[in-house]
Amino acid sequence: MSKARGKSENLQILLICLGLVLATAIAFEPVRHNDFVSYDDAMYVTENPRANEGVSLKSLRWAFTTTHTSNWHPLTWLSHMLDCELFGLNPLWHHLVNLLFHTANTLLLFWVLARLTGAVGASGFVAAAFALHPLHVESVAWVAERKDVLSALFWMLTIVAYIRYTERASIWRFSLVFLAFGVGLTAKPMLVTLPFVLLLLDYWPLRRLQKSTAHRLICEKIPLFVLTTVSSIVTYLAQETTGATEMVENLALTTRINNALVCYVGYIGKMIYPSGLAVLYPHPGASLPAWRPIVSIVALVLITAGIIYLAGRSRRYLAVGWLWYLGTLVPVIGLVQVGRQCMADRYTYLPSVGLFIIGAWGAAELLAKWRYRKVMLSTSVLLVLAALLVCTRIQVRHWRNNFTLCERALSVTENNPVMHYSLGNAFRSENKLDEAITQYRRALRIEPEHSRTHGNLANALLLKGRLEEATEHYRQAVQLDPHYVNARYNLGLALSKQGNFTEAITHYRRVLALEPDNTAALNGIAWILCTHPDKKHRDPGRAIALAKRAAELTEYNKAEILDTLATGYAEAGQFDKAMGISRSALKLALDEQNDELVTRLRQQLQLYSQNKLSPEPHQ
Repeated sequence: MSKARGKSENLQILLICLGLVLATAIAFEPVRHNDFVSYDDAMYVTENPRANEGVSLKSLRWAFTTTHTSNWHPLTWLSHMLDCELFGLNPLWHHLVNLLFHTANTLLLFWVLARLTGAVGASGFVAAAFALHPLHVESVAWVAERKDVLSALFWMLTIVAYIRYTERASIWRFSLVFLAFGVGLTAKPMLVTLPFVLLLLDYWPLRRLQKSTAHRLICEKIPLFVLTTVSSIVTYLAQETTGATEMVENLALTTRINNALVCYVGYIGKMIYPSGLAVLYPHPGASLPAWRPIVSIVALVLITAGIIYLAGRSRRYLAVGWLWYLGTLVPVIGLVQVGRQCMADRYTYLPSVGLFIIGAWGAAELLAKWRYRKVMLSTSVLLVLAALLVCTRIQVRHWRNNFTLCERALSVTENNPVMHYSLGNAFRSENKLDEAITQYRRALRIEPEHSRTHGNLANALLLKGRLEEATEHYRQAVQLDPHYVNARYNLGLALSKQGNFTEAITHYRRVLALEPDNTAALNGIAWILCTHPDKKHRDPGRAIALAKRAAELTEYNKAEILDTLATGYAEAGQFDKAMGISRSALKLALDEQNDELVTRLRQQLQLYSQNKLSPEPHQ
């Protein structure tokens, strides 16, 4: 009988695993059509030269030393680098790798719960809800959120190692727990709460946590708490030095606490009824209605009191599930505000497991004495999971490209300047400048002091030839953020186009004070010094030196820099050198299909061959 029961249970586990893989694949199948999105994917992958160059000693060193994107997560960087090494910038494979990690997390979650509790059916439901819930689309369909699914993999592996350790304690087995946890923290620091979750698992279902053993079990995890402390300090320093926590200064502590209370309840609501999901929910700041945190804290107190009353010794899963949810959200609930959101779907990736545990074991207990328990439970589970699958497929499609993502967010949120700004960037990338300008202006009506919006609006206006308007917005951008290098350079360019060369050079020099190797600013000054309409302001020798330095520093826009260098030599009367450099520039311009520069260089070559300068220097 026991062998037959064992075979039947193994078959059930196998079928559940196959069902989980198939359902996850069906739910996220639309992701294969999705592109990268400019919202963070550019910083992490598409416009990140370190990631693009793949795996190398140089990129490895950078991964372990950088705080780019306001985080220290070298494993995440290495993952993106490996993707670029293997697949280039084909978004299909980057998305599929995310999906592969999500599927692995789902199977590991099922194994962990089934191994700990022996409740295969309830464990299968928790894993299926985790796999199919629309709130988790953001973590899977967003390439930049690789850190979510990757860190969750090591979260699960740490628990797997911990289960093995509890079966037969040894330093070797605990070292595997320590290693898996440490590696996971290098993917995303949100895992800092995992030692507390292990204590919850000691309480249920492992039942290791008794009054007589509490002190020992806490001491047992001191090495893990040390890792948590170190990771928290490193994360805070990374975010502090890059300005990611600057909103803390703008939001009072009471405002952040009120928002945290509302979000705790809000996440529960979205887990039960996942509608109106968006990539960014604007932070309400001090405008949050006073009644919402009051209602939220009352709801949280009542739920907590109810769980304490009901839990007892026979329903420990209630306490574990609730504390899992509350505790794992602490790092991202907004008490230390990072970013511009009040909440985010991706933050529920691991915390949601706690509520799913309550739902699965609670439903099983609630229906335990019903006559048609199995039929009702099976039917209900299938309906719930089918609904989640359909909702997830729909939500994945909102991530298809920049336009669908931003338009979705704007349709379900209000006063969302970030999404107007991002939609403006999407239109600008398609060279739809009028539409881009409209979106930037809408963003500025909501948030008039956002330097990047002023800068990008100015870029669009500059491309439209509206120099005076562009100049005004560049001025506002650098006034709001004196270290905004791109805006300051472009301000210099706009002033130069208007003939205000003295002020243009001033701004180029300020760029170089911030970035001494900024090749665009070096080239900008060099160009003015060899083409200034007033010859007494020309300095071809200095222009040649600056252009040479710029050419040595970069391959980007090399043809334009060589054009400047050739012009400097021509201005100095060295026409043979000017011709040789112009030929090199022409070859590069032809390769780059820069038709305007090709035409200019051909004209310049004709003049240089006659020892003549252009009567109207190009600007």
